[in-house]
Amino acid sequence: MDDSVNLSRKVVAVAAGEAHTLALTGDGSVYSWGRGMFGRLGTGSEADEPIPVRVNFDCAGRSTEERLRFVGVAAGAYHSLALADDGSVWCWGYNIYGQLGVDGDNATVPCLLQHFIELASPDTLTDESETKSRVPLKVCSVKAGGMMSLAIDNLGALWMWGNCPQQSSSSEGGFFLVSSFIPTPVWDFHGHNVIKVACGNEHVVALVSAGETYKGEDIVCYSWGNNNHGQLGLGDKESRLKPEIIKTFNEDSPWAVYEVACGAFHTALLTHKKKPSDTLESLCWTFGIGDNGQLGHETTQCELFPKPVKGLPQNVYLISVGCGLFHTSVVSSAGDVWSWGMERGLGLCPDATFSGTDRGDALSPLLISCNGLQRPKFQDPVQVACGAAHTVLVAHDGYKLWSWGRGKSGVLGNGNTAHCFTPTMVLWPPLTEDSKQEESKTSEGVTETERRLSLAMDEMKLLQSKLFAMERYASVLHGSIFGKPFEEEDIPASLKNFGTFDIAKEWENMLEAADRAKLIRLEMSYRNMLAGVKDKLMKRRIQEIVEECLHSSSTGSK
Repeated sequence: MDDSVNLSRKVVAVAAGEAHTLALTGDGSVYSWGRGMFGRLGTGSEADEPIPVRVNFDCAGRSTEERLRFVGVAAGAYHSLALADDGSVWCWGYNIYGQLGVDGDNATVPCLLQHFIELASPDTLTDESETKSRVPLKVCSVKAGGMMSLAIDNLGALWMWGNCPQQSSSSEGGFFLVSSFIPTPVWDFHGHNVIKVACGNEHVVALVSAGETYKGEDIVCYSWGNNNHGQLGLGDKESRLKPEIIKTFNEDSPWAVYEVACGAFHTALLTHKKKPSDTLESLCWTFGIGDNGQLGHETTQCELFPKPVKGLPQNVYLISVGCGLFHTSVVSSAGDVWSWGMERGLGLCPDATFSGTDRGDALSPLLISCNGLQRPKFQDPVQVACGAAHTVLVAHDGYKLWSWGRGKSGVLGNGNTAHCFTPTMVLWPPLTEDSKQEESKTSEGVTETERRLSLAMDEMKLLQSKLFAMERYASVLHGSIFGKPFEEEDIPASLKNFGTFDIAKEWENMLEAADRAKLIRLEMSYRNMLAGVKDKLMKRRIQEIVEECLHSSSTGSK
């Protein structure tokens, strides 16, 4: 397999929106899957896509040889962004607040953001006399969250558009969200370089160089926007229209911040000790709303200052962090993944019917197992990203993807819409148009084999989902009767060996083998079920008698 084919199958970055996911491959292609409402997938329609599909940028009017090659992707709640290697920014999806950078309706296909074309960087426009020597602006990275979009240019200036926290003539100094389709520079960082940025529904967190140039660890962390839950990490709940330094990560801090992620109303940061340091250990810090345990601090309280997540093991180096609406996930360089927050760290997943001690929100990190694989960890991890209620992990150096959480609308990319409470394989790589053309050059037999293999994989994924649901059902039923989880050793021998099941005989054998404690529990379970049935029958009979009496009285009155 040549390098171009390898790169086309290697995912180098992912971004997750409310219910959709974007993936960027090494050859510069963009794929999307999940919910299609508002055109957020960029496919030309609002149809859902349960498996990854390639986003078509042929509307750029370029030949195949000159096709756009993309180097960045970003996802807001219902819109998407892609950055090409020539600096052009393409947007699609929901546009009610101007987050696409165009004055118009929602877009189901990528549209070019014209504002950055032949525009100079704000850092070069110091006065009128210098306008003749403008440095051509080139966007170097894009980010999105909620209903806003962000970009960083080649001189480190930050731009914002959509529904953003900005000063307005009508805001009278208070907090205000301004909707605009025109990218506006954040002048507060003039003379400094914005290195990374993240945003939630209504707040922004930026990593900015302390001096005029970025030297590696001289980063200061700023935040601004809505702060009603303490998501700015400034020690109070007062909103800010202008960036303010988070003191925990100022220039004198012993911690160097290298990753940042924002949920709707909470923030997560990854740090390591500044050099010189004997270890590469890292910490995850969280702050903001904690109602569902999304801060991982073993409580449901808000945190107004950054606080380390103590439930993570020491001696690990975290390489990526993602925040959903109500959950947070991190992945280490060794391939361990932890999640915490709503419904056992799955996010907004109301159908996750856990029982016993597994019920409820995870207030501290839970280790996510690599289900169904021989290796207990995720090999060669790259990145983790969180949507509103789903999590996506890129591993195997970009050649394999896993997802879990809410599966509605095909969000998990595994070919169906079932919820998955443990990692499931995304159907990757997809059968692209290029690969189909390559197949046409080979024999018909090979093409038919590939087609059947693809169908078989789809069927296997569906069967795996059904099997998981049945296993959960059997485990709940078995647990309610016998007081312990269902395990393989509990499968009756006749069913395991011969595929038949004589329930009367197996029940008799089970009673013979049961000790006194198990028999007492079975009797109690039987009595409780019997009492429940009798109670329901009694209530039904009373209801029938009442209805008969009402019917008789109404008939007699006539």
